[in-house]
Amino acid sequence: MNVSKLVEIYYAVDEFLIKFMPYMESHLLPTSDRKPTRTCSLILSEIMTILIAFHVIGFRNFKLYYIHLQQFHSNDFCKLVSYSRFISLVQRTVVPFYFFSQSLSKTRTGCYFMDSTAIKVCNIKRAYAHKVFKTIASKGKTTTGWFYGIKLNLIVNDLGEIMNFSLTTGKSNDRWPVENLCKNLIGKVFADKGYLSKELFEKLMGKGIELITQIRKNMKNAFMPIWDRLMLRKRSIIETIIDQLKNISQIEHSRHRSIPNFIVNLIAGITAYSLKEKKPAIDNIYTTGLQ
Repeated sequence: MNVSKLVEIYYAVDEFLIKFMPYMESHLLPTSDRKPTRTCSLILSEIMTILIAFHVIGFRNFKLYYIHLQQFHSNDFCKLVSYSRFISLVQRTVVPFYFFSQSLSKTRTGCYFMDSTAIKVCNIKRAYAHKVFKTIASKGKTTTGWFYGIKLNLIVNDLGEIMNFSLTTGKSNDRWPVENLCKNLIGKVFADKGYLSKELFEKLMGKGIELITQIRKNMKNAFMPIWDRLMLRKRSIIETIIDQLKNISQIEHSRHRSIPNFIVNLIAGITAYSLKEKKPAIDNIYTTGLQ
């Protein structure tokens, strides 16, 4: 593993936490529970750095990755704890991780692409016996078939930057989280036929967002500017991003033993992607007409 990359990730995380943690602690509700007196040898910045780096270097098994750190990078951290202890510490990063991912640079270009993807938590044949995600997972259907799990909803810009994301159950309608995903955005959003809705179109238009989708076969053809047609054909950019999240960042696997750790792994994967210097992007020649 490149040590300079570790340092780069750690610096970005630590600079954020220095400002965020005092703010978060000042807004926590008071509790009468006894506070833990045991201090951890790993600070929060190091825990988050380890989780992000896992999605950067290409290991497919987190335990083997952590053993690799213990053997070859023990000097790069204050004091690495045991694997089981580290897994128990992961849950502490849920809130900081989410806000860190939201704080990363996101350019409001006015040109966005929206889609959802299935996050399978187990083989659908074993859904009846699955317990870990029983409260949030459900059966759903995509163009590739049935699955048991959760849906990840994404909106990205033409530079390949993830603007926002949300999680819904596997059976949820893709249109449900759209208004929340598009919050604080202005411009054109390109999506597939699954997002086609007159009511949703009018709601978004009132907020300065034009939702552009392909029409269904049983609908009359409507006039569409040539630039909109071209950008609809460029929706593959978000499919490329989803592919990288699943196959490079590894946000989808069936070895999770708790919901918080699943959420941390997913956000860490999205964060690792967001920190990449080179992302899938659309040439300026196509986006110029949308300015």
